[in-house]
This record gives sequence, C-alpha cells and structure tokens, in this order.
Amino acid sequence: MALFTYEAKDLFQWLVDRTDMVVVDVRNDKDFNRFHVESPFPFPLLNVSYYDFMEREEEAVARVPRNRGIRIVCAKEGSARYVAEILERHGFDDVGYLAGGIKTWGNLLVPKLVAADHGYQLFQFIRPGKASCSYGLVSGKEMMLFDPSRNLDFYLDFAAAQGCMVIKTFETHLQADYIAGSREIARRTGAVFFANDGDFKTSQNPYTPLTDGAMHGFSLGGPMVRVLFTPGHTPGSTSYIIDERFLISGDMIFISSVGRPDLGGKAEEWAGMLYDSIQMVKQLDRRLLVLPGHYIDWEEANGDLVFVRSLGEVLERNRSIYEMADLAAFIAFIKENMRPQPEEYAVIRLVNANLRQEEEPRQEELDLGKNECAASAYAKKSEAQRV
Repeated sequence: MALFTYEAKDLFQWLVDRTDMVVVDVRNDKDFNRFHVESPFPFPLLNVSYYDFMEREEEAVARVPRNRGIRIVCAKEGSARYVAEILERHGFDDVGYLAGGIKTWGNLLVPKLVAADHGYQLFQFIRPGKASCSYGLVSGKEMMLFDPSRNLDFYLDFAAAQGCMVIKTFETHLQADYIAGSREIARRTGAVFFANDGDFKTSQNPYTPLTDGAMHGFSLGGPMVRVLFTPGHTPGSTSYIIDERFLISGDMIFISSVGRPDLGGKAEEWAGMLYDSIQMVKQLDRRLLVLPGHYIDWEEANGDLVFVRSLGEVLERNRSIYEMADLAAFIAFIKENMRPQPEEYAVIRLVNANLRQEEEPRQEELDLGKNECAASAYAKKSEAQRV
C-alpha cells in the first residue's frame, strides 16, 4: 500500500470504530504533553520525536509496532510525511500521515444530533481537540448557533447542508480558552450576535445585549430560547433554555464539576456570584437536559457519544459541590483547586473582545490545547500529572 494522507475526521472515525492502528505523534515532548489526540476509547499512542527518526533512525523505527496500521501526526504535515517515508523504506505497508498537521485535529468539529422529535433539530458540535461543545438549533430554514468556534466554514457549510441560513449567534460568555466565532459569523452572514453586557460591554464587538429572561425565536414559529443569566465563571456568564427541555450551560454547569471562577483574577468575588448561581440552578426543573460547553473526558458522554445528562443526574454526580453548606466552604473549595491558567488565555480574551488582532498563524497557535475551565480536583489532578 502506498503512503497516503488522511484528514482529522477520518482519524476520529477510525478511533470511534476502534480500527486496529497505532497513532504515532512525532512532535517534541513539550508539544505532545500540552496537546495530543484523544479518543472516546483506549488506543495505542506513541510519541517518537521526528528528531529521533533523523538522528537515530534504526532505534526510532524499532519503537513502532509492525503488522498494524500506522497513522502519523506532526505539527504541520511535513515532518509526518518524512517519518512516513522512513517507515515505508523499512517495510511498513499501511502508513498514513495527517494532512495539515495537528491544527486540523484541534479545529475538528463532530456533529451529533441531540433531538429531532418536536419539529426542530438540535445539534451538538463536539470539538475533540479542545474538549468543548458548540450547538446549532434548526427550525424551518433558519439556524441559531451557540458558542461557535473559529472554524467558520464548518458552520456555514453545515447550515447550507441543512438548507438554512444562520440568523442568530449567541455567546455564553467571553471565552478565554478558545477564539470564538460569533463576531465573524455575524459579519459573514448578517446574523445577529447576542452577548451579555457583563462580559462584553468593554469589548469592541458589534453585539446586541442580552436581557435576562428574554425569549428568542424563529421567524415562523418553532422552539423558543429563554435567556438565563448565570454569573460566576465570568460576570456575564449566560445559559440558554431551549423549548424548556434543554439547558445550554456554557461554562456554568459541567457534567463533572462546575466552571472555575478564578480565570479573571477575582476568584473570591466571582466565586460568590457562582455560588448564588448554583443555588438558582438547583431550583430548575431537574428533567432539563444539560448541554455543557466543555467536558473533562469522554466518560461523560452517553452511549451515542453525546455530552448530555439530565440536570438531576448532574446534581447527583456533583453532590459534593452543589450541597456545600455555605459560601465560605465553597470559596475554600475553589481556592483548594486553583491552578495557574494557561498564558494564552489573557491574549485570547483580548482577541475575543476585539481589542487585539492576531494573524491567522498566531490564532491557530493560541487556539490549540485542551480547556482548563473546570473548578474541580479533576483538572487539578490532570495538571499534576503533566508536571
């Protein structure tokens, strides 16, 4: 079999299908440890540096198992092709390398149908490289988006495939961990860009302010979207209740843990807001289906690989957080689990506020890597494991 290229969507599908293959990441240790391919299911992943293949070819090749498919990943594609050619010379006959490099994995969006039983369709767009989720709500020939990433072509192509146009795009908060797409989607489509003044008032974004409790709908009926202010992760954190059935929670409610309130450098002040929002969330209908902005790992997904759980289940999974006796105990929990945020977050905030412009290559660099938005020991444990 000749060498071949594959795309990020192919790699994801192979991982879901549990294809017999080994993923070989040829980036350096630092870049690999910061961000690498992850899967819903266990799979063999090797990190053998491109430089090892250059300087110690025989030794590096010996580390790669034979008689299995080999799928190589690198930063930009060229190094993966170089390694693929070495393996081919050594008799490997099923070798592919990722077209476009690791950034294509980082930008990959996987659409999952959440609901289509009440005259509308609700989609979750999973971003495996960021462990994040955005959403699309389709009714008739119109579509609303929630927390879109900067992969604009995906959303616009998806809308076109559904035979509809994007009419509104909503942000749950001013994102710090990835570059948001609402501003550019609104510019390219004419959609209305909605956001909360609590986060966006000092930005230079051409947005329309949200009102707590306001209802948003489509031109010709369909489901209504209710705005619910849930400050704490940020002062302007907002959730959206769709058809009184689904709760798009942004970084307020996660399936495991809650959103950390220390990313703005005001941990105690924002923790108080988050604690109040938690008390409010506990009063909501527990049959609501929570659709989070992020996940910690694939264990949180259901059997269809969709990240959705009832609010009742979420409260039970996180009982130790939601049943804290008082604000003092909650603040102590936040402080116990605080950890340094990635340096890139400060720059991403400025980009998302339209207060700083970055060229495309720099945006790609900023946008790589998993989120660090959960306020729990899960994330703290992950941080310790990387040290």
